[in-house]
Amino acid sequence: MNKMRIVLIAVSFTLTFVAKAQDAAIVKQYIDTYKELAIEEMQRTGVPASIKLAQGIHETMAGTSVLVQKSNNHFGIKCKSNWAGESVSHDDDARGECFRKYTKAEDSYRDHSNFLKNSPRYASLFNLDPLDYSAWAYGLKKAGYATNPKYPVIIIRLIENYHLQDYSLIAMGKMQREDIATVARQPGDQTADTVAEGDTDTGIAAEEAPAIVYPSGEFKINETRVIFGSKGTPVLVIAQQYNVPLNRLFEFNEMKQVEALPDDQLIYLQRKRRTGNNEFHIVRAGETLRDIAQLEAIRLESLLEYNQLKEYMKPAIGEKLYLRGAAPSVPRLAKRDNQGTN
Repeated sequence: MNKMRIVLIAVSFTLTFVAKAQDAAIVKQYIDTYKELAIEEMQRTGVPASIKLAQGIHETMAGTSVLVQKSNNHFGIKCKSNWAGESVSHDDDARGECFRKYTKAEDSYRDHSNFLKNSPRYASLFNLDPLDYSAWAYGLKKAGYATNPKYPVIIIRLIENYHLQDYSLIAMGKMQREDIATVARQPGDQTADTVAEGDTDTGIAAEEAPAIVYPSGEFKINETRVIFGSKGTPVLVIAQQYNVPLNRLFEFNEMKQVEALPDDQLIYLQRKRRTGNNEFHIVRAGETLRDIAQLEAIRLESLLEYNQLKEYMKPAIGEKLYLRGAAPSVPRLAKRDNQGTN
């Protein structure tokens, strides 16, 4: 490789990095400008603030698109037959389509909420958990909001990359505004797209859980009878050996019914406790909420309740989960897989 080629590659890499940093800064500026509007609209109509901000970022290219510049239309809403306000012509799926025009951004945000809330087409969305942004994203696509088949993935990625769920939590009174400032990162230090899976904004390294050697046979964790089962062991054999009804064994361990254990794991022989033996648990790389409930011998429902979580959520590495009582705030959530599955 000659020197000129090396220089060109270096310049290309630098320009790409700078462009990404600039993009992140523009997105952050958009969020800072419109986050309060999104929170207010969620409180007024129930449209999740995370969804609204992600849609706004995507539809307007973070406030830089031609359409938003000439119309204050942040959500790409077309005129439709019932629109009596001002409009602009803009090329989209076809040339010269009619789009709604607003005097100010606030009008666009309010109209977007009303558009979703008052249309039978989107009624099913309001039966969803407002914190389940994945279901909302796929629900919008299913209802016909966008034609792009990747629309849900785009929306989910924006929510996760820029922590937009925080604003839904604030709107619901489950998080305080000042909590965001304690974990903010500077735009351009590390763009959202280049943060490695497992990294967190808390500054805690992605540490793997240390290997634990469990005794053979029956023992206790948090005063609860348990064994360590090997992968491939028939669950019925465990139930018969320890004289526990098979259906109860699945219930005690909050697991789906399977013929054999899919992995090495703890299997409880009685119902776990409502509180943990430890005061809290620090989330480590690869742990799910069920993993933590098993490790700490605490009922999953209690773990979720204390920390204001849903089972599909995944706390970020390094977050503190409370095991004996209510947490002072909702833990920060990790990025999801790009597929947006729960």
